[in-house]
Amino acid sequence: MRSRPALLVLVVLLLAVGGGATAWALFLRGDEVAPLALPSRAPAASSGTTASDGNATASGATTSLPPASAVALDGATIPGSWAIAADSVVGYRVREKLASLSAESDAVGRTSSITGTATIASSGGGLSVTAADFSVDMTSLASDKQMRDNRLRNDGIQTDSFPTSTFKLTSPVTIPATALSGAQVDVTLHGDLTLHGVTKTVDIPAKAQVNGSLIQILGTLTFPFSDYGINAPNIGGFVSVQDQGTLEFQVNLAKA
Repeated sequence: MRSRPALLVLVVLLLAVGGGATAWALFLRGDEVAPLALPSRAPAASSGTTASDGNATASGATTSLPPASAVALDGATIPGSWAIAADSVVGYRVREKLASLSAESDAVGRTSSITGTATIASSGGGLSVTAADFSVDMTSLASDKQMRDNRLRNDGIQTDSFPTSTFKLTSPVTIPATALSGAQVDVTLHGDLTLHGVTKTVDIPAKAQVNGSLIQILGTLTFPFSDYGINAPNIGGFVSVQDQGTLEFQVNLAKA
């Protein structure tokens, strides 16, 4: 039986014969990208100062948050219309394979090209998100390898044919009063997710927090590609993608 290093060398040599497939194989050696996470709660900004935190992007860089509000949000100021704010991120996470060998890290693509609004109302001592609609420009997804991004224009999620993904909330989301103090709370987003031209009703486990002048929501959803009619990219049977992927997002909402 061949050792794993020997098998890897053999497969790479075979891929070299395939020309373009060699570049795809190189994707398997990307840098590890940390999962999205809610930033630490920012202190209220004083005159002449701003508060910021970091979020990892697909390239491993960080993005700064908008300044925290000098006046903390409370149950009286939150109800109303909210819109997507700067530094919101949506992306995918998948594991690629070289023959039978899994990549060392996930392939991750992300974008900040997100639009949408949410409506929040008072509900007892807490809050209720009564409506939300979000849209993502899938053509702007970027990973650490441009060749992967180009491949996905016509393969896998086929961003050229399906340039937009949307999510519409179909059931109110209750946000407990503890979120007003900056605590992270668990919520479930029940709604319709449209991806690759297919709409499915999903329950997305998420966390929410009030952070300065923002309401921030973090969520992930892992699903089989077949749910959305997506064929996992596969080049010659040597370079492929596992048959499921993860949607991840960290959304900042600001009062409209």
